[in-house]
Amino acid sequence: MSLSRVVITGLGAVSPYGVGVETLYAAMAQGRSAVTEHPELKAIKGLRCHIAGLVPDLDAKEIPRKHRRTMSRMSVFAVLAAMEALESARIDEALRRSEQTGVIIGTTVGSPQTLQDFFAEYLRDFSIEQVKSSLFFKIMGHTCAANVAQALGIGGRVMAPSAACATGAQAIGLGYEAIALGRQRIMLCGGAEELHPLTVAIFDIINAASTGYNSDPGSSPRPFEARRDGTVCSEGGGVLVLESLDSALDRGAPILAEIIGFASNSDTTNISTPDPGRIEQCMRLALADAGLDPGQVDYVNAHATATELGDPAECLAIARLFGDAVPVSGFKGHLGHTLAASGALELIAVVRMLQDGLCLPTLNLDQPDPECAMVRHVQAPEPRVMDIAVKNNFALGGVNASLIVRKFSQDAATHY
Repeated sequence: MSLSRVVITGLGAVSPYGVGVETLYAAMAQGRSAVTEHPELKAIKGLRCHIAGLVPDLDAKEIPRKHRRTMSRMSVFAVLAAMEALESARIDEALRRSEQTGVIIGTTVGSPQTLQDFFAEYLRDFSIEQVKSSLFFKIMGHTCAANVAQALGIGGRVMAPSAACATGAQAIGLGYEAIALGRQRIMLCGGAEELHPLTVAIFDIINAASTGYNSDPGSSPRPFEARRDGTVCSEGGGVLVLESLDSALDRGAPILAEIIGFASNSDTTNISTPDPGRIEQCMRLALADAGLDPGQVDYVNAHATATELGDPAECLAIARLFGDAVPVSGFKGHLGHTLAASGALELIAVVRMLQDGLCLPTLNLDQPDPECAMVRHVQAPEPRVMDIAVKNNFALGGVNASLIVRKFSQDAATHY
């Protein structure tokens, strides 16, 4: 069976730096942290982590009210990111509304803030008299995908994977497969997340949240670092437009990069502790899907959550597969952990890196932990020609996902 080549033709981001891909990338290239003190967290009894990456005030009124009223904060992020991605991909309304264009955008859970608001009212007198008809559309599992489709008139598939921190990478991988198989011509792929104290509390309760840098927020998280003490939760939304190469060439669309491999596997050794062997196998499967050997990879963008167990496991897996020569960095030191959005937002930064020939470092990595020292860490920006990159994301629950992305050149299209 002949498979279609799949390229990236549009990018859109809402991040703790603000709205826009260039806002995201410029801040990261400058080495700025988006993590700040969050007073709401400090007021919660028993919660030890008081820092987070929050999206600054934005203008949600860009979205018409008739669509906005069914959106929580996470859906607003997803829609604004999708609008930017569609505009950069130059997709006209007719193509957007046709059944050739689909959307696959996930989140970890439906809006937790909306659920909190509902139960605060409901538990007061066990009444639903004040509940609005828009409630369900904010808490359903496919809230981001459905609201993007409704607001932008997407006529094809609407899908919504939910695999916590691997959600965004899975969405991109599943979109890639749908296009490669010829089921869709174009897919808007990504993830979104809104910050809620419950999310931070979950990481705190399992001793995976950063608690020692509340007075110095920009110094945490510290992926791979000897003084790391856990992750920092953030929010945002990232969307990429994936498209068949034939379609992109026919439209004269800007081609930013090519997705050439994807894999996702399960780690059943433990529901919360990653196994290096399963991570290594996931990357091997993605490379096999791309038809590549490990020696052909120029860069690895790590999941790198700055947790005690996660970072050494990922480093060991990378070292077993790639040795100690391939540059490795992760972006949660810049952004914090945007959970379901992390795969998309971080891949967007990788695409921009490939375009610019600039390898961004792991922020806050001053002294690598000896348990993470077996790979070649990037600790300062490095001008570097990179053609092929691996993007990793892993999730609590034992879900691994790896993507392989290649820099696109006009020569590649000419020889197609």
